[in-house]
Amino acid sequence: MSASTVGVVGLGAMGGGVARSLLRAGFDVRVCDTRPDVRAAFAKEGAQAFASAGEMAQGCAAVIVLVVNSEQAESVLFGPGGAVQAMTPGSVVIMSVTVAPEFARALGKRLAELRIDMLDAPVSGGAAKAAQGQMTIMGSGAPASFAKVEKVLAAIAQKVYRLGDEVGPGSTVKMINQLLAGVHIAAAAEAMALGIKAGADPATLYEVISNSAGSSWMFQNRVPHILAGDYTPLSAVNIFVKDLGIVLDAARRLTFPLPLTAAAHQMYLATSAHGHGGEDDSAVIKMFEALTRISLPEAGK
Repeated sequence: MSASTVGVVGLGAMGGGVARSLLRAGFDVRVCDTRPDVRAAFAKEGAQAFASAGEMAQGCAAVIVLVVNSEQAESVLFGPGGAVQAMTPGSVVIMSVTVAPEFARALGKRLAELRIDMLDAPVSGGAAKAAQGQMTIMGSGAPASFAKVEKVLAAIAQKVYRLGDEVGPGSTVKMINQLLAGVHIAAAAEAMALGIKAGADPATLYEVISNSAGSSWMFQNRVPHILAGDYTPLSAVNIFVKDLGIVLDAARRLTFPLPLTAAAHQMYLATSAHGHGGEDDSAVIKMFEALTRISLPEAGK
């Protein structure tokens, strides 16, 4: 096992950027994805590509998991051909999937029984920051585990927050981030939809709000997708169906009301039910298109 050998499972918008950042930093990168064309592309860039997480994990000092949800994480780690069976004691799983805190804690215990370290390390920053190696990591775990992968984290993140010595706080903080992100995107879509219905020019509306108190990072980042009519998924509608579901489940266990989150979750659910779940999360504005017959900007116009 070489400290410079790192595996990345899941080569989507975030995982692909992470893998490329590691390649630039000089790591021996091994990658795994279900899509043959994606594996082939990364092989051309210098990574060793595998269809099986178990094959990929052989010899890795760390494996970064960047799949969609807890079910996929369970599969790539413990399922047939999973990574855990090939990992050696003392290696580290960097768990960067957005999952419920209790899932993260249970996973940490299972890995500890196999003498495999785990960092609860959800990420934020979007595809652009991932590609630049400038993500934010909301990390928690043993100091010794952080020390083992310090250079790995430095290669993929601009900010690494250490939120505790146990697994769980990282996923808790990411859950709150997703609450805000999901609500902000939904609010941006609602505001733009109303503006369009009321007759405002969408591009002018975006320019003015971006330079006014009503703006947000999500407004400035997502509304250009709407203006371009480009809903190529960087983060899909269904991601927020999942993530806000995690938030609402946690709040329910705490008997804590979340009226704004619940309303936003229904907006993403409605958009997904209308057939747009796989599109970029800015496509939540299409719920208003269906309800109010507004005309959204079209691609290329």
